[in-house]
Amino acid sequence: MKARLKIATARTPDGSEMELRQHDRDFSIRINGRELMSSRQHESELALARLGCAHLVSRKSPRVLIGGLGLGYTLRQTLDMLSPHAKVMVSELLGAVVEWNREYFGELNGRALDDERVNLKTGDIVPLISHSKRRFDAILLDIDNGPTAVTDSGNKRLYGREGIRACRLALRQGGCLAIWSPEPSKRFEHLMMSCNFHVRRYRAPAYKGSKSQGRFVWVASEDESVLPPGGGEPILTPKKKQRGRGAAPQRNAQRRTTDPTDE
Repeated sequence: MKARLKIATARTPDGSEMELRQHDRDFSIRINGRELMSSRQHESELALARLGCAHLVSRKSPRVLIGGLGLGYTLRQTLDMLSPHAKVMVSELLGAVVEWNREYFGELNGRALDDERVNLKTGDIVPLISHSKRRFDAILLDIDNGPTAVTDSGNKRLYGREGIRACRLALRQGGCLAIWSPEPSKRFEHLMMSCNFHVRRYRAPAYKGSKSQGRFVWVASEDESVLPPGGGEPILTPKKKQRGRGAAPQRNAQRRTTDPTDE
């Protein structure tokens, strides 16, 4: 068996060590020794694009924002779904991730960054969203380790109340916000609901063929009719439309100290 090779390193803005490792033809990215993403487990990244862009497959020229380049799987799936006239903006905080995509991940994602529909922005996504009023038909977020287990405290702004409101204002009429997560969170669902979103939660496997649906994707929109069918229960509606109605009982999600909605 071949050893896992550390082939590149970089530092995140908060000083954490980021490593790119390779084992045979598989790649993984680790931060402070913790695996953040892997080419062996990318099915949920594909699901993020499938669910978040499902309402756009027949649109002539949709505009999509992807937050977090990762290994490029979400970008690849988005491009495969959309028309030749689509525009896809990708925001990636870390220049090293962009470099690794170009140098190492091209065979994994079909050299997605070379597609002429792609506009790559390197930097913080929060100001980009805040200055993009009614600009996008879909926003797909796979930043850090999801909203309930952030490793970089700076990402709490994105997944907090003001960040979610900014996402809503950046969406065009009938637009969808899709967010990847390693676990469910009733608290985060109610945060999105309080920002005037209809919300559905979907399960996704970590890798193709897995019997476990251990990853989650939330899709939210002001227009409930554009949400993909199915999804977890309950289907949440904006708080202002629930006056006089009791909330459906649910199991409480485990509270995490790194959950930005705790603040």
